[in-house]
Amino acid sequence: MTEASSTSARATESGSAETRGRDAGAAPADARPESAADAASERVDRWFARRPALALAALLPIGAVTPLFPVELGVATFALGTLAVGMAHGAVDHLVPLRGAPGVSLRRSIAVVSVVYAVLGGAVVAAFFAAPVAAFVGFIALTWLHWGQGDVATLAIAGVDHLPTSGERWLALVVRGGLPMGVPLLAHPEEYRLVAEWIVGLFLVDAGAAATAVDPLFAPAVRIGVGVGMATATLASVGLGYRRVRDGRDADGRRRDPDGRRRDPDGRRRDPGGWRRDVGELAVLWAWFLLAAPVFAIGVYFALWHALRHVGRLVLVDPEAASAASAGNAVGALARFGRDAAPLTLGGFLVVAAVGASVPAGVAAPGDLLAVSLVAIAAMTLPHVVVVAWLDRRQGVWRPGTGS
Repeated sequence: MTEASSTSARATESGSAETRGRDAGAAPADARPESAADAASERVDRWFARRPALALAALLPIGAVTPLFPVELGVATFALGTLAVGMAHGAVDHLVPLRGAPGVSLRRSIAVVSVVYAVLGGAVVAAFFAAPVAAFVGFIALTWLHWGQGDVATLAIAGVDHLPTSGERWLALVVRGGLPMGVPLLAHPEEYRLVAEWIVGLFLVDAGAAATAVDPLFAPAVRIGVGVGMATATLASVGLGYRRVRDGRDADGRRRDPDGRRRDPDGRRRDPGGWRRDVGELAVLWAWFLLAAPVFAIGVYFALWHALRHVGRLVLVDPEAASAASAGNAVGALARFGRDAAPLTLGGFLVVAAVGASVPAGVAAPGDLLAVSLVAIAAMTLPHVVVVAWLDRRQGVWRPGTGS
């Protein structure tokens, strides 16, 4: 896999222009002309990241009224989002090593990923049986990591200029992943606690034991700490990015032109609009998770934001789908992805059914169905994070400039 080239493309919907793929490899461009790789990257970013972000912003008025409705509305929304795209976004993991590195055979790719899923997924389910509260906390932490991981990769592939170092990208991960996981705890602790009780209650037959078990997680000090930590991290990330733009210096100390754009030795200039995009997206996410009821908010975010961005990333590492994207054929790119994802998407729902059949407390209410789905998703998230981390490493997401 090679890095996409450093060509600027105007991002009209976000009010910014990003250099495509400078800091992270975006697609196996060796199979296509360089200009085609740039076109695919720009279109995928528009289809799977920028337009969905605008859609989430447009949904803010709806999100603001969802706390007035029963939690079952959120459960239904989460189920629809999972059916539509949530489960599918990780269902091509078995092909990621094949497409992400030279010399990996299809058989080896499938075998390695299958073992990773079986071992790590089984360990997660066992952890819920052995220590459900600790497993729930671990799932929240893992999701925090993964959703931040996905957003930073999207920004890196878009070629943003204000996150030139590993440290700044890790800080952005803390912020991006913490918004869906931490802000609802601050704004809507009652519903957050209800979900925790549903999940823990699957493994504790005593109906009152779950409420007692999760008490420490929802102490005022915990909520205040999370809120202060998220606000501080957000301000620090935005402030550091602004300093990059204002001072006109990159991590290597090179100056930018007076208009804020860095001029590389070859004469190309790089636009700081990625910082404005970052700030805009952060504002939308803060508003969304402060206003919307947690289950509804997560259901919409999972399908419309996180999963779609990862689907776009996988389109770029598939030569055929990327070629369709470069030609402006969104339907063709999605059809290719859907074909690859279909078998293991069904497998994911079988995992949900297996978890539901095995939990000690049984499944008798919509909340139980949500809880079972989340436990199954937790079991699939840990191996999925490992696969994505491998792809991150191949593309140099956390070590800018080292993508292969």
